[in-house]
Amino acid sequence: MTGNKRHQELPTNWNDRELLRNKGQFWTPAWVAKAMISYVLKSKPKIILDPAVGEGVFYEAYLSQKNGVKSKFIGRDIDPDVLTSPVFSKGANDLEINIKDFLKYPPQSSFEAIIANPPYIRHHRIDKETKRELKESCKRITGFVIDGRAGYHVYFLIQALHLLREEGRLAFIMPADTCEGKFADKLWRWITKHYCLECVCTFAEGATPFPGVDTNALIFFIKNSKPKKKFKWVEVLKSHSSCLLRFVESGFKEQNCNDLYVVNRNLEEALRTGLSRPEMVGESKYLLSDFASVMRGIATGANHFFFLTKEQAINFNLPDKYLKRAVGRTRDVKGDLITSEMLEELDAKNRPTYLLSIGRDEMKQLPKSLQLYIQKGEEQGIHEKSLIRQRKPWYKMEQRDVPPILFAYLGRRNTRFIRNRAGVLPLTGFLCVYPYKAEDVYVDNLWKVLNHKDTIKNLRLVGKSYGSGAIKVEPSGLRKLPIPEYLVERFGLEVRNRDRNKQLRLFE
Repeated sequence: MTGNKRHQELPTNWNDRELLRNKGQFWTPAWVAKAMISYVLKSKPKIILDPAVGEGVFYEAYLSQKNGVKSKFIGRDIDPDVLTSPVFSKGANDLEINIKDFLKYPPQSSFEAIIANPPYIRHHRIDKETKRELKESCKRITGFVIDGRAGYHVYFLIQALHLLREEGRLAFIMPADTCEGKFADKLWRWITKHYCLECVCTFAEGATPFPGVDTNALIFFIKNSKPKKKFKWVEVLKSHSSCLLRFVESGFKEQNCNDLYVVNRNLEEALRTGLSRPEMVGESKYLLSDFASVMRGIATGANHFFFLTKEQAINFNLPDKYLKRAVGRTRDVKGDLITSEMLEELDAKNRPTYLLSIGRDEMKQLPKSLQLYIQKGEEQGIHEKSLIRQRKPWYKMEQRDVPPILFAYLGRRNTRFIRNRAGVLPLTGFLCVYPYKAEDVYVDNLWKVLNHKDTIKNLRLVGKSYGSGAIKVEPSGLRKLPIPEYLVERFGLEVRNRDRNKQLRLFE
């Protein structure tokens, strides 16, 4: 998410889009930049640092919002092309741009004000040596090693906070995974122990600052002062609204605007729930784990080899004994039911629906045609893939019972729970939901409860949010999905072993 251009037309070409992802260049719109700069200007800083200056959106916002405040604006970036930005031609003695890596060569002084849209580069795009250096830097600053799934933007935040002078202010716009990732709890407990989190600003789906980008943005307003137990949590309901700027300028007090939803929120509750998620009011009486267990779908390690079309299964003469019906992609399941007729339609479209599922059988015990297919896989190097080479033998497939209900792992559809009437096995595009009671009536009732709009909206409380309303829910999160009490009573759902479930909740 960086670059800070005044306007960005996102490329439709895949290669150009990948280049943006590698650089993390998704930049801030002016209406957001003005609100952010107004926060750091309130302390009348002598120097403002933008460690990912891009083409100067925050500097341009500074020029329009400074209102007599005389600050020196220091920008950093690794891309020398930023020097040609026309925005910087407006600068005089108050502007300094350095082409230098903020993380590898951090400034040696502290700052009263720091503002940024750091590069949104996810962890798998960071090379091993750079990741090692970032982890070492994190440990020097925080005292702990952060989980390896933290993206580049997270290290920007840590370094910037380290450079924030006492009573200084920081405004960062970041992706939601900053407070939803595996590392988030440890990170934010460190931040809120040493700094004052004043406000977190989120955006409704229709108000996103980055339309067309598959990520959900948040703004963090943080002050280097004594931590407080409460903070303002805001959801912006309309893009380009002046309400956000007025709210920040008022010191997070003005709330007379229908374009904002504002909550005075308890910090401890927000850390447990997640800073990107709405407030959890009271403990939910029922969770999905009271009615079902959850497990991820099957990871083949090489779908093109193990997940086959009907035509491929016939051409390779693979015995039915070693083939199981399966679904792999959510787009192949159009509705909220999987039926045998749907599988026939997929077969007609030459979509894969057959999973090659072999147990621990030795090669010599297998039919000749299957031996030849496995040998073909070895010639292709399938057995050397990271996940597959851990198996003994390598062609052995993960086993799952057929789940009565599937859950789309990452989706934008309102209905996410799918009734499995065809007895298929799901791959990792889905989660498996196993109701504790196997009777059809009970399973159907649970499925109806899960697909109810009041249950679906609770997915926000347990999932990771992305752009365009997409939500990604891990198995551990889905187990904690709150189930409305009135729906449990309406559909007569029985709870299995409540005492044990309470113990599991405490453990989690």
